[in-house]
Amino acid sequence: MSNFFSSIWWLAVTLGLLVTFHEFGHYWVARRFGVKVLRFSIGFGKPLWTRIGKDGTEYCIAAIPLGGYVKFLDSREYDVGPAERSGDFTAKPIWQRMLIVIAGPAFNLIFTIFALWAMFVVGKPDYQPLVGRADGIAATAGFAAGDRIDSIAGEPVSNWTDASLVLLGHALDRRDIAVAVTAADGSRHSRQLDLSRIDAGKDDMAALRAIGLVPKFALYGTPGVGEVAAGSPAEAAGIKVGDRVISLNGKPVADWDSLVSTVQAEAQPGTALKLSVLREDKPLELAVTPRQETNEQGKQVWRVGIGQRTGERAPYDALLRYGPLEAVPAALRETANLTGKTLAMLKRMLVGTASLQNLSGPVTIAQVANASAQEGSAHFFQFLALISLSLCIMNLLPIPILDGGHLVYYLIESIKGSPLSEKALIAGQYAGLVLLAALMGLAFYNDIVHRILS
Repeated sequence: MSNFFSSIWWLAVTLGLLVTFHEFGHYWVARRFGVKVLRFSIGFGKPLWTRIGKDGTEYCIAAIPLGGYVKFLDSREYDVGPAERSGDFTAKPIWQRMLIVIAGPAFNLIFTIFALWAMFVVGKPDYQPLVGRADGIAATAGFAAGDRIDSIAGEPVSNWTDASLVLLGHALDRRDIAVAVTAADGSRHSRQLDLSRIDAGKDDMAALRAIGLVPKFALYGTPGVGEVAAGSPAEAAGIKVGDRVISLNGKPVADWDSLVSTVQAEAQPGTALKLSVLREDKPLELAVTPRQETNEQGKQVWRVGIGQRTGERAPYDALLRYGPLEAVPAALRETANLTGKTLAMLKRMLVGTASLQNLSGPVTIAQVANASAQEGSAHFFQFLALISLSLCIMNLLPIPILDGGHLVYYLIESIKGSPLSEKALIAGQYAGLVLLAALMGLAFYNDIVHRILS
């Protein structure tokens, strides 16, 4: 339950920061042009707290914290007298109205740059882009344990997070790419990943897994037993959940991967294997006789009947950090990089090469906000940057009721020389509401599905 409340708290912090910054952009530019601001609201619906400022603006926090708005003096809604005409939003030139609308997304972009700058200054821990095991396509391409990934399709990578994001994009496009690596012996190679071989029916994460590159950090740690199958050789041998395997037939076991490979190499029909485990920090010798079974690929394999304990993680071995001045250009480069990747993912979702399951709602955002906050300030700054950039791009989409839709209206007005008719505006608003409701419904649906499957 504490995890639930922690997620709610970090969701409130995230949305509170980003929505306030977005709406302040509209507010600040509007005030610079002399527009009278009637209300500055964080959230929608019934106000829970209100205050009238010295400038006459009503500041409030509302009940539904999934957004916010700034309400201007608008002659289309209010009777504006001659004395108030200078503060009328609709009386301002088109270019001023467009700048006021753009200011919200622009402030989100500024926040993204600042958050990434803070991430670089604090220092973001990560993992080196080292290969722990190569399967499938990667094995065919010649990848081997110990390879260090230097660049992917000409794009340099410095950690596994960068490498996985770049690989994901190319996997979704099913594009064959060259990967520059430094092998364990120090020699340099260019390996060709034939990503066009990935089955078209695989979803995003399945496509990434199909590449077959397993990072070294994923193989970390002496194997811990998290599950013992009923009726299995492990149960018969007395293996228990919580045991840690340290050797098999006298051969040290460093990680789960080596345990699996050693079982396959040492097993013989009817022959027991000597298993050394730690139970409550005390060594214990057990004898287990593996059973030969057919796996999901139709191959005969030896199985003991234990499952890996999850939740254990290797210590970080890379740190991305810059000084305050160096962090400025680094933040600008990373903002440009993330913008390109976000737009590319949006395009893939529109054309169908990426799943719409990538669209997440508040439940997923709350969970990720909590997880990133627990990881440390650098990870939380990165999370804030990603969400802020997403808000910037989403609000610029040409959907009525969003900032991008208003920009389209003003562009049409500048071309035809007069505003759109009230009937056209109302029709656009309804269409925008329906589309936005559909997107939010899909996001909530994805949240629920992910929650059930997780």
